[in-house]
Amino acid sequence: MNTPTITSRWTACGESILACRWILPFLLVVGGILSFVIPSQGLLNNYGQLILATVGINIILTVSLNLVNGYMGEFSVGHAGFMAVGAYISAFLTVKFFPYGAAPFYGFPAAVLAGGIGAAVLGLIIAALSFKTRGDYLAIVTLAFTMIVKSVLENIDAVGGALGLRGIEKLTTLPWVYFWTVSSVWIIRNLVYSRYGRGILTIREDEIAANLMGVNTRQAKVLAFVVSSFFAGVAGGLFAHQLQFINPSMFNLIKSTDILVMVYLGGVGSLAGSVLSASLYTVLLEALRPLGIYRMMFMPLMLILLMLFRPRGIMGLRELAWFVPKRDLDAVSPDAVPPPEIKRPLGNQPG
Repeated sequence: MNTPTITSRWTACGESILACRWILPFLLVVGGILSFVIPSQGLLNNYGQLILATVGINIILTVSLNLVNGYMGEFSVGHAGFMAVGAYISAFLTVKFFPYGAAPFYGFPAAVLAGGIGAAVLGLIIAALSFKTRGDYLAIVTLAFTMIVKSVLENIDAVGGALGLRGIEKLTTLPWVYFWTVSSVWIIRNLVYSRYGRGILTIREDEIAANLMGVNTRQAKVLAFVVSSFFAGVAGGLFAHQLQFINPSMFNLIKSTDILVMVYLGGVGSLAGSVLSASLYTVLLEALRPLGIYRMMFMPLMLILLMLFRPRGIMGLRELAWFVPKRDLDAVSPDAVPPPEIKRPLGNQPG
């Protein structure tokens, strides 16, 4: 048997990206190494490292919300509320039980995980109540949930009330952000292309037809919403220990809108689009920081232009081959393939 040489592999890569799947594990390893090397060797200053960490946190938020708004076809505007729950739970644990210098090696990951679980539990409650109905009720319920979370946090003195929670140790590092970013994309990707993921996808196409075909749509909705809430809570925990200070006003409707813009900029139903849009949007906002408050005009303007000229976003309903399991790859396109549910559409697809 002839073993392919490095030259032949690179030649194949030049012909089609589908032949280069072996590069992805290599890039992931390189990224993991760089996440340790960059801070230890001072390859980037603290500001550059802050931007990189923010990009990773925004990727987690965008990918997780895309699971509900993109793959499932529902509309949630409460991601900032779940992010707040994760931020406050994780920060409270590290501040009250692991003061400066006293946190064991497992303290921070345990706190972030607890924040994610707390957000997932609330997500389960919201999903159980919301998915008894259909239509736009999820948007209304999640909007109310975000406002309730903000109001409740403002009136709890144990977490600082309206003044916010102080004394948070800076425990968020590039390796931890990289770990959770890769984990979120990998888990959601595997969920989307699993048996349960197929059920989630059918809800977007036609929920009535999915029910008639035996799909437990209520279970699929709850699963997707809980997973999405969990990773929003994880992102909140990373966010809190990056800024070292949080208050309820950080997790308002504007924060949810930020995440929504990133989802629809990258395109619904596309993990690659979410990664791209979160990176692009974060860097652009930082580049426009010299404009002061006027840079916030950029967000609604981008959303308007997006809806007018690119309603599906950059990669709406399309996926890079690297994000698709090998068994699901089809000879549709060498660089971008549509998700399996739209190769054989159930009905007329929008243009």
